[in-house]
Amino acid sequence: MNFPENLRYTKEHEWVAVEGDVATVGITEFAQGELGDIVFVDINTIGKELSAEAVFGTVEAVKTVSDLFLPMSGTILEKNSSLDNQPELVNQDPYGDGWMVKIRITDPGQLNGLMDATAYKALIGA
Repeated sequence: MNFPENLRYTKEHEWVAVEGDVATVGITEFAQGELGDIVFVDINTIGKELSAEAVFGTVEAVKTVSDLFLPMSGTILEKNSSLDNQPELVNQDPYGDGWMVKIRITDPGQLNGLMDATAYKALIGA
């Protein structure tokens, strides 16, 4: 499994890439593998300011529906509209074309509370 070193991770299996005050958020390769084939991504929180660990959407797989948790407090700036017609991008490229949302970070200090790749691998036993 792939766990890019430049990302941060949550215990709920989201990843975060930060550029300035904007963070891109998605689910990890481990998470998409556990969920199975993704058939629908529902994100209707655009423009909303949410706290860290708030639900920002759901992902539906053949097996289950799972909540998506925001790793850091912020305002949802945009969602990956490609997922509307191609939810399988989450399975095919979870760290690239399968990203979920971009947020404007309101508390950059929260990044320090997220795991690096080594800690995340230990969490999932990889």
